[in-house]
Amino acid sequence: MTKTPRTNAWRAGLRRGLIELRHLLRNGKEMSGHLSNVIVAVVIAAYVDGDVAGTGTPMAHLVLAGFAAYLLFQIGLINLPQILVTEREEGVLLRLRATPGGIPAYLVAKCLLVVVVAVGTLVLLLAAAALLADGPLPHGPGGWLTLLWVTALGLLAVVPLGAAIGAVLPNPREALALIMLPMLGLLFTSGAVLPLGALPVPVQQVAAVFPLKWTAQGLRSALLPDSARSAEAAGSWELPMVALVLTAWAVLGFLLAVPLLRRAARRETGSRLSARHRKAARSGALPA
Repeated sequence: MTKTPRTNAWRAGLRRGLIELRHLLRNGKEMSGHLSNVIVAVVIAAYVDGDVAGTGTPMAHLVLAGFAAYLLFQIGLINLPQILVTEREEGVLLRLRATPGGIPAYLVAKCLLVVVVAVGTLVLLLAAAALLADGPLPHGPGGWLTLLWVTALGLLAVVPLGAAIGAVLPNPREALALIMLPMLGLLFTSGAVLPLGALPVPVQQVAAVFPLKWTAQGLRSALLPDSARSAEAAGSWELPMVALVLTAWAVLGFLLAVPLLRRAARRETGSRLSARHRKAARSGALPA
């Protein structure tokens, strides 16, 4: 059977993703960055006292569920764009222009890398929290199933979007500054750290547009007892709405990611790359 270009792109992307995963596991600096996020979440949860008002659920459990959602969000919408911008500056997109199916294969590889890292980090967080801070775990098969599909949809909602953002950010030196402040704002306004019902109604309405709020709500439904739903703004977990909003963001991300990456690759030339390197060298960001 003749392989189609799409099949070849998937195969090439999976091979590239596995290679990048091996490199990541051998890179102690990058691995320590992901581990530090887990450590920070567990330490904060260990020092949080009290219960969520009117539920009897420990506030520490709500914080851990929120951190679980934020870790997925961070890896997709902070780490991935930084990786893409850095590799663009290193000439990766320029080389992909000459590779048939290069952009789809590249996107598949990055999605594989990010999904494996995100799921691994989530598993480590839940295990460490359960062992060290009496953290929450799903109750029964239904809870585990909800955890699985919310995690999958949560990643689908942010990974392609992160790729699209990475395709349009100007350079690695400005990327973190441009995306970090909005992401931190969403962390505190999406119910990931504080009960959403405690926030002003306009803040709740803005947060409801973005996927972090729904990912956090879905993970809380999987990790917290059913009594905790009374602390939600709607008084319920709203799982159908969780699925609907995350699916909508996933579709939007996929519609944006490949065209924007292709556009970024088309615009890349050797002269553009050299000009950016010279500018960075003059500013002191790179050695002259």
